Amino acid sequence: MARLVNKTALITGGTSGIGLETARQFIAEGARVAVTGSSAQGIERARMELGDAALVIRSDAGNIESQKDVAEKVKEAFGHLDILFVNAGVAQFGPVEGWSEADFDKSVATNVKGPYFLIQALMPVFSKKASIVLNTSINAHIGMPNSSVYSLTKGALLTLAKTLSGELIGRGIRVNAVSPGPIATPLYGKLGMSEADSKAMATNIQGQIPAGRFGDASEVAKTIIFLASDEASYFVGSELVIDGGMSTL
Repeated sequence: MARLVNKTALITGGTSGIGLETARQFIAEGARVAVTGSSAQGIERARMELGDAALVIRSDAGNIESQKDVAEKVKEAFGHLDILFVNAGVAQFGPVEGWSEADFDKSVATNVKGPYFLIQALMPVFSKKASIVLNTSINAHIGMPNSSVYSLTKGALLTLAKTLSGELIGRGIRVNAVSPGPIATPLYGKLGMSEADSKAMATNIQGQIPAGRFGDASEVAKTIIFLASDEASYFVGSELVIDGGMSTL
């Protein structure tokens, strides 16, 4: 299929995991794509995998000035933007007494503040029939221990999907959210845990998923394509949960 032909798209955090897979599928569906990433290694990987089909932008997702720069680069490259997938984020877990103000502020800046001001910076660039998809999490719904800060940032994004829907639909901009459960991505390798602890955590999480497995990034990407496409023109302020039934327990 070619559901995104003649569409322009920006994917934040598009150099690995769900973001990179979504970029691949957006390109396959005919879209012109820009992706952002923060690490030199990730930037290089995305350039190699996506080639000339994508504009790769280095950006700090939690820095406000960086969001303005991204918006300007997208405007220069595309002229307008039809699709924004807000995917960049940080996942840090720990007991409430272990959090420092600096770590708290980093999570909020990357997961909430940066996305908010990126949307603000892109307002003059969005087309009159644009789609914004926010990547939230089932952690916004479940009381998972040690996830207090991560969950509150994802809950804030979910609320933003609903409030911005009411505010922006009059301009032709639809805002929706996807809430993945455990997905097999490099995220779990970035938590600073030993290999044994990481495997134990994965086994414990998998035991809580009725589907009996972690999800695949491609499954999330397909959902994002639907929400971004004209097929979802009546989806406004909606949340699609992709968690193998985990949040139903």
